[in-house]
Amino acid sequence: MKLLPLFLRRPIEAVYERRLVAGLVGLPRPQHVGIMVDGNRRWARKAGHTDVREGYRAGGAKVTTFLGWCTAAGIEHVTLFMLSDDNLGRPAEELGPLIEVIEETVRDITAEGRDWEVRAIGSLDMLPAASARVFKEATAATAGRGGLKVDVAVGYGGRREIVDAVKSAFEEHIAAGGDPAELVARFGIDDISRHLYSPVADHTDFIIRTSGEQRLSGFLLWQSAYAEMHWVDCYWPAFRHVDFLRALRSYANRERRFGK
Repeated sequence: MKLLPLFLRRPIEAVYERRLVAGLVGLPRPQHVGIMVDGNRRWARKAGHTDVREGYRAGGAKVTTFLGWCTAAGIEHVTLFMLSDDNLGRPAEELGPLIEVIEETVRDITAEGRDWEVRAIGSLDMLPAASARVFKEATAATAGRGGLKVDVAVGYGGRREIVDAVKSAFEEHIAAGGDPAELVARFGIDDISRHLYSPVADHTDFIIRTSGEQRLSGFLLWQSAYAEMHWVDCYWPAFRHVDFLRALRSYANRERRFGK
């Protein structure tokens, strides 16, 4: 099927967007959205770029746009999965440019005038020291800023987060003079939830993954116990406002049962 010319597609898409926005009025919407920004390298190759860094740059630019959509939609909390702990094993010539783009993206979303409270989560100490410092400074600079809460998951692994939460719970208990055996006897779900990387992230409503892949890849394993999932076929740099609105419509039309 032949695609419509761009000059025709844009106004038709704009009308469709307005209909989607109007149709969402009064419907349930997620308060915490996790987004797996997948497909940057494949987008670059499909677009004819010989350097996959072009995909990383396009993906980084889309993050700022996406957060604007979330703000307009009244979403309170977003977690961006930008780099897994598994990704840290990539070759240096590939990993280095990716981390640089993530740094640039974090600088952009934490700039003056942005009403976003940004927190870097993950095993930051596994990153190059200079990069870890950039992410930690961004977290400190926006603390208490208010507005949309944005967690940037970098060097992040869901299983590692759970292990670190358990360790943190025991370290806190022991530092306060408690008996480890006593904590073992009463250890429960809340003890892990309180020690996750992001203390407000113990519940996630909705997870979106771009690129057509249909797996969590270790993302928010604890927090996603009752999250709704939405898979999008397009690569992250090509993710449109229409795709986002369709995702919100999909969420609104589901009956959430929380395992009951």
